[in-house]
Amino acid sequence: MAAQPEIYFCEPTRYVPNSQLPVLVYRDVLSKPYDEETIQTQLEGNRWLKGGIWGAIPRHHFHPNTHECYAVFQGSSTLLIGAGPLDDIDKGQTIHVKVGDVIILPAGVSHCSKDFEGDYRYMGVYPEGAPKWKNEYCKDESRYQSIKEEAGAVPVPEWDPVGGYHGPLWTLWNRATA
Repeated sequence: MAAQPEIYFCEPTRYVPNSQLPVLVYRDVLSKPYDEETIQTQLEGNRWLKGGIWGAIPRHHFHPNTHECYAVFQGSSTLLIGAGPLDDIDKGQTIHVKVGDVIILPAGVSHCSKDFEGDYRYMGVYPEGAPKWKNEYCKDESRYQSIKEEAGAVPVPEWDPVGGYHGPLWTLWNRATA
């Protein structure tokens, strides 16, 4: 049986649209050795393409035009999802991710690193055919409605970066939009 992800829902805030789609976290699913080439081969085999390698990003942000996946191959971090810097911090949730974990963030869901251990590094991957990500910094209330609509229009990918074609992501996200 394929790995099943943890599921986290984020309610909209005054500055962050978040999504009706849940954030998904797969634990200890990356292939070894934990290096860029191995991880890229694994995820691109499921039609999620490498966008870059990053470390801790402490700035609250979200992408209104694409879904994003982190594949953690070094260190660990506690991420804050679902809240921006001007929101009540209780509106967000913290998720600890470590080497071997994968977290999938739907378009519109804010995220940032609150802390990290070791040389925290992850590969950011995006669904095949997705546009280059845009960053929004959770502070522009005047554009909220248009950003919410943009994020809500991003299609559900047929491929799950971990579970493959019509994997858990596809099932869970389609159920959330039904």
